[in-house]
Amino acid sequence: MSERYLEGRVAMVTGGASGMGRAMALAFAKAGAHVGIGSLLSEDSAKNAEGELVNRPGKTELEKTKKDIESCGVKCVAVGLDVCDTASVKKFHEAVTNELGPVDILANAAGITAEHGVVNHDEGLWLKVMDVNANGVFRATREVLPGMLERRWGRIINIASTAASVGAPMSPAYCASKAAVTGFTRAVAQEGAEALVTANSISPGWVETTFGTEWLSDIAEKQMNTKGDLFIQEQKAENPQKRMIQPVEIGALAAFLCKDEAVGITGQDITVSAGSVW
Repeated sequence: MSERYLEGRVAMVTGGASGMGRAMALAFAKAGAHVGIGSLLSEDSAKNAEGELVNRPGKTELEKTKKDIESCGVKCVAVGLDVCDTASVKKFHEAVTNELGPVDILANAAGITAEHGVVNHDEGLWLKVMDVNANGVFRATREVLPGMLERRWGRIINIASTAASVGAPMSPAYCASKAAVTGFTRAVAQEGAEALVTANSISPGWVETTFGTEWLSDIAEKQMNTKGDLFIQEQKAENPQKRMIQPVEIGALAAFLCKDEAVGITGQDITVSAGSVW
């Protein structure tokens, strides 16, 4: 099969300006797909709520990712996106379809976390994590799924986490939201099965992205009373493969799941953790 096996397809990626979203967008582009990326931008969003951990790239980073995608010989649409806002998600979908065509591939990578136990957990912060990580996946899927079913071809790939199946005392909101993603993915896989529309989730361990390293640093400083870079090195040393997952690995898996030969893989949660449980 040609390396450009997604020639003529259109992919839509939430959280696509950075991290795993960027990696998936570039992998789709290298395989020949036109790509739309949406991201919550630092210039367009409010300051983080207390306890909220999120990576908000700037417009410069968004434009750089757009250029990198276009360097693969495909078209790209890049816009600001708030997955908590239904109107924003609809606007993103419309921009992609108007400029690139009907969406064949959806990759949901937008996500946040919060480090706080259940005791005295701020309700607004809990709801925000759930809204971004779980409801955001629902909103984007709701936009693209009808067209996929009608055309009898589609790939939906959701970034979950090992946290979906392994608990952590200071991450109940994140764990709950990612478990919701895996359950939602299985339901969508069943809904799309007869039309050969697949839905799978990818559950990474620690990934060496800006978001991932900032999260580890936050844990180190606030919970472990140690320096972030030292804690990150300790986490790498404790991993069975002595490393953190690289974003390109997630991109490669996402692109593989879009192959025609992968149509039988659906409703699965695929762990990429270099042998680690968490």
